[in-house]
Amino acid sequence: MTTPHAAPHATPHAFLADCRARLAFDLLANTWNAVVLWALRDGPQRPVELRERIGGISSKVLTETLRRLQFNGLVDRHALPGAPPRVEYRLTPLGRTLLAPIDAVGAWAFEHGDEVLAAQEVAETRLGESPA
Repeated sequence: MTTPHAAPHATPHAFLADCRARLAFDLLANTWNAVVLWALRDGPQRPVELRERIGGISSKVLTETLRRLQFNGLVDRHALPGAPPRVEYRLTPLGRTLLAPIDAVGAWAFEHGDEVLAAQEVAETRLGESPA
């Protein structure tokens, strides 16, 4: 996939396995990745605080998401002093760079979400059933 910032050797073949755009889309394809990054935008949070702030996410899924974001360099995990052991998570500078794209997608959803829902209703009516 070529972009204005593509490397000189980039090819016009969209979404090759090593395409940087595909990497970004893969990171944002998981709903919880973007939600957790957005929830961390105002500063460090402990997992229990994140669960309260986000709502609807299980401890297991939150833990998996935080590990995935940490693996990708988007969040840091910090142990807090004291007993019992506690940790908090914060965005890395790299993680902060995704806030603007997440905000842009959210703004698009706010502006066009009703249109998408209406199209889904029309499609469901035509099919007579909900998509799998």
